[in-house]
Amino acid sequence: MKTTAAFAAVALGAAIALTLAASAHAGPVQDRVTTGASLRVCIWPDYYGVTFRSPRTQQLAGIDIELSQAFAADLGVKLVYVDSSFPKLIDDLVADRCDIAMFAIGVLPQRQQALRFSQPYLQSDIYGVTTRSNRAIRSWADIDKPGVQVAVQAGTFMEPVMAAGLKQARLVVVRPPQTREQELEAGRVDVFMTDYPYSRRLLDNADWARLVAPPTPYHVLPYAYAVKPGDDDWLRRVDDFVARIKRDGRLEAAAKHNGLSEIAVSK
Repeated sequence: MKTTAAFAAVALGAAIALTLAASAHAGPVQDRVTTGASLRVCIWPDYYGVTFRSPRTQQLAGIDIELSQAFAADLGVKLVYVDSSFPKLIDDLVADRCDIAMFAIGVLPQRQQALRFSQPYLQSDIYGVTTRSNRAIRSWADIDKPGVQVAVQAGTFMEPVMAAGLKQARLVVVRPPQTREQELEAGRVDVFMTDYPYSRRLLDNADWARLVAPPTPYHVLPYAYAVKPGDDDWLRRVDDFVARIKRDGRLEAAAKHNGLSEIAVSK
């Protein structure tokens, strides 16, 4: 009898330990999303083709609006958007203002030190945007020359890349409320550096803009979804979603719908 009781106690203890381990394994974000029945997604609402809020209608559109809706539907939870930006990205995730950032996050070493990333689903090189009337910038080779003013948006991956790459031109870091477009149109800079999705905004909507593409790959960067550290189960759930949308065609369809097929990573 004592032996049976002892075995029962051991079995009960083991069951409790397994339950606690499973609970701990699920992680705080996974638990919060599941029990709260909502998915809080950080977006940058000024990212054309990715997570863009129309100034006229206030409606959101872009590849990650479509894919975040798909992710929430797969999870069976309500979708809640949280406005963020690249400078605020790490703070918003670490402080639990959102459960995931879904706005084509460039996988940079400094971000990898603070966040965890899914497998890539997009990738982009750096492009220049200038005006059609600008005589100083006719090709990529004209960008890094004395007297040229080169703008980058604060917090984007172009900032450290161009800071390291420019040897003769002057780097101008643009911070809100100023925008790169305003600085370019006002003639305070000669060119601004951006990625493929954002360049489409100017080319699709501004007849004064001209794209300056590198003749060979300059700095191709993978884009992924970001989460905070410490919840491996949640990261696996996100990574599984990315793998599934590659297999079932949802990534390809969303990329095509938003003019981003050229930079989609299908494998």
